[in-house]
Amino acid sequence: MSEAVKIVECPRDAWQGLLGIIPTEVKADYLRKLVDAGFRHIDAASFVSPAAVPQMADSEQVLSLLSPPAEVEIIGIVVNEKGALRAVETDAVKTLGFPYSISPEFLRRNQNQTLEESLEILQRIQSIAEDEGRNVVAYLSMAFGNPYGDVWSVSEVLQACDLIADCGVTEISLADTVGLAAPEQIAEVLSAVIEQFDGLEIGVHLHARPTDAPERIGAAFQAGCRRFDAAIAGLGGCPFAQDILVGNIPTEAVMAELRRCGASLPALGSLDKLIAASHDISSRFGSVVQ
Repeated sequence: MSEAVKIVECPRDAWQGLLGIIPTEVKADYLRKLVDAGFRHIDAASFVSPAAVPQMADSEQVLSLLSPPAEVEIIGIVVNEKGALRAVETDAVKTLGFPYSISPEFLRRNQNQTLEESLEILQRIQSIAEDEGRNVVAYLSMAFGNPYGDVWSVSEVLQACDLIADCGVTEISLADTVGLAAPEQIAEVLSAVIEQFDGLEIGVHLHARPTDAPERIGAAFQAGCRRFDAAIAGLGGCPFAQDILVGNIPTEAVMAELRRCGASLPALGSLDKLIAASHDISSRFGSVVQ
C-alpha cells in the first residue's frame, strides 16, 4: 500500500459555526493563504440555505475573489439539487460534498431528509456532477456511533457505504461526528470498509479532544486510510459532542502524527502564519457554536 496521504483542509467546517459573520474578503484571503502554502484539497464552501448556515451565504462571492488555480480541488457542500446547481455554476468548485448518515435522526436534524430521500437526492447530485464534469464525495456522518440511540454496527456502516457506492460515488469520508470513537473502533471500521471497497477512496473526518487526536490518526493510518480531513489550529467542532474540547483535529497535529507513522506527506510550507490567522479569525468573530 502507498504511504502517500491526501490532506483535505476544512476551513468551511471551521468557520460555519462562528457567531460573527466573517467578511467575504477575509475568507478569500485566508483561502488564498492555504493555496499559497501548498494545500491542494480544500473544503471551502457550502451551498445551502443562508437561513440554515448564514456564515456561508457568500460562498459564490468568496470563490470568485479567490479564483483558485486549476490544480486546486475546491469542495463545496450541498444537500439538494438546488445547492448542487449553485455549486457547479461556479468555476471554482470541482467536487460536490454530500452529507449522508446511517442515523435517521441526524439526517432529519441536519437536512430534514429521510434515509430514502437522502439517497435519492445523492443520486440526482451525482448525475448533475457527471453532466458538469465534477466529482462527488459523500460524508458518512455518525459512522462511529451517535447520541440518539439509532442502530449502529460495522455492518450498518458497510451497508451505508454500499448504498453510496451504488449511486456512483467513488469517494467516501467516514465522520466521527461526535468525537467518541476509540482508536480500536476506528481501526475496526476502516479495515472493514477498505477491505470491502478497495476500489473507492476512503477517508476520515475525525473530531477529538487534543490529547486523543494522535492515537486516533495513527489508528486510521495503520488501518489503511490515506485521506484525512483536518482544520488548521483545530477550529470547528460538533454540536452533538457535548464537550467544547471535542473539535476538528488540527492539521498540524495530523501532519505530525502521520510523519511519525512514516507517511509520505504533501509538500506544504510553514503553517505558523496560517495558525495565527486561524486564531485571529476565531478571536474576532466569536466562539464556535457549530
